[in-house]
Amino acid sequence: MNHQIVPLKAGLYFVATPIGTARDITLRALDVLASADVLAAEDTRSLRRLMEIHGVPLNGRTVLSYHDHSGEGVRAKLLALLEDGRSVAYASEAGTPLIADPGYHLAQTAAEAGHLVTSAPGASAIITALTLAGLPTDAFFFAGFLPNAKSQRRGALEALKEVPGTLVFYESPKRLAAMLSDSAEILGETRDAAVCRELTKKFEEIRRGTLAELSQVMAEQPVKGEIVVLIDRTRAGSSEGVDLEAELRAALEHMSVRDAAETVAKAHGVNKRKVYSLALSLKKG
Repeated sequence: MNHQIVPLKAGLYFVATPIGTARDITLRALDVLASADVLAAEDTRSLRRLMEIHGVPLNGRTVLSYHDHSGEGVRAKLLALLEDGRSVAYASEAGTPLIADPGYHLAQTAAEAGHLVTSAPGASAIITALTLAGLPTDAFFFAGFLPNAKSQRRGALEALKEVPGTLVFYESPKRLAAMLSDSAEILGETRDAAVCRELTKKFEEIRRGTLAELSQVMAEQPVKGEIVVLIDRTRAGSSEGVDLEAELRAALEHMSVRDAAETVAKAHGVNKRKVYSLALSLKKG
């Protein structure tokens, strides 16, 4: 496939790459990769492979490696190329650059020097997970990876307890069960959550439930792959000290089981499935 060679202004172009399925790259991203004077990547092998898949020729261009451990030397080299009036395309290994990926210092320094900094947007595991999780998307907070140490992880969760939006985390399969267990204890066992695994890939899987339910499942059935964890926000009010049974009995006098359960659960931030089960028992009784 021949990709359009477009004249690019001198500047830094951040290029989003697929998080799984190679065809999720945009046509504009391919045009930028085909046209930039200089290519840089978090993982040069991944970028070369992606360009091969889509038939984007290197045409003798060097692909520079730039990541968290490459130091200031490569960044200085890229900035010098920008000073010379070159166009530089930078791609992360997967997803959108700077989103839990390298590139922040490069973007900051280039912008401060007065260079054009722009983006060819595309795939993002965060947005994909929010789309599929079944949790509110009107407000969310991306917290990246939580700390490894248990005490620090619990402290970080405590600090996020009252955030008025869906919490989004990246997590390692090895730490997933422990992270969910700590989340259930710190944030509340009945908070709704979702574990999104291998998004856009062959074995894509979404598991939904309360933090208590997911914590138990993941402890008994470990998983592999790239993981995004989403946790619902804290809800106004609390079920503590509330007689849910009494409220359900009152609601059931003029509502269906489903509507009564939904109304009471929403009012007190309680897991809907558990309230529905209680409402069903009361109705039968």
